[in-house]
Amino acid sequence: VKQKISNKRMAFQSFYKTQVVPKLQSEFGYKNIHAVPTVTCVTLNVGLGAGMKEAKYIETAEKTLTRITGQKPVSTKARMSISTFKIREGNVVGMKVTLRGKRMWDFLEKLIKISLPRVRDFRGLSAKSFDGQGNYSIGFREHIAFPEIRADEIELIHGLQVTIATSAKTDEESKSLLTHLGLPLKKEE
Repeated sequence: VKQKISNKRMAFQSFYKTQVVPKLQSEFGYKNIHAVPTVTCVTLNVGLGAGMKEAKYIETAEKTLTRITGQKPVSTKARMSISTFKIREGNVVGMKVTLRGKRMWDFLEKLIKISLPRVRDFRGLSAKSFDGQGNYSIGFREHIAFPEIRADEIELIHGLQVTIATSAKTDEESKSLLTHLGLPLKKEE
C-alpha cells in the first residue's frame, strides 16, 4: 500500500522529468539535464489588510492556509510603523507558507488540475505576471477555489497569492516550463 501512495505522490514530478525536461532541452538546446529550469518552491501568501485587528480574521487565514497546504503558516510582521495605515512595527500583517519537495509538486498538480478550473469565469492566466527573474504570481480573490475549503464552513472570504519560483534565468524559459507543466497561460495580444 505504501508503494502505491509514494508512486501517486511522485506522479507530477515524474511527469516533469519524463515529459517536460526533454521538451525544454529540445526547445532551448540545453546540453546538461541540470541546466533545465525547474520549480524550486511555491509560496502562498495571505495579506490581512483591514482584518489585521480582528483575531477571527487572522485565525481564519491561518486555518485556510493550513488546510490548503498541510503546513502551518508563518505570520509575517511589519518591519516599520506606518501611521497612515495604522500599522505599528511588529504587528502581524500577513501569513505565508513555503512549499518544497513532494508537497510542492502535489500542490502544483492540484492547482493546475483542480483549483484553477474551479475559479469563476476563468479564461486563463495572464502572461504578464512574471517578475523578470523567472518567477510567476497568481492572485485569487476568493480562497474557495481550493477543494479543501468547503462552502458550508466558510465564515470569512479572503484572497491569497500563489508565487511559483523557478530556476529559470528568463521569463521566456519560465513561461515555457509552466506551459509544459499545464499552467493555462493566455496568449499575448
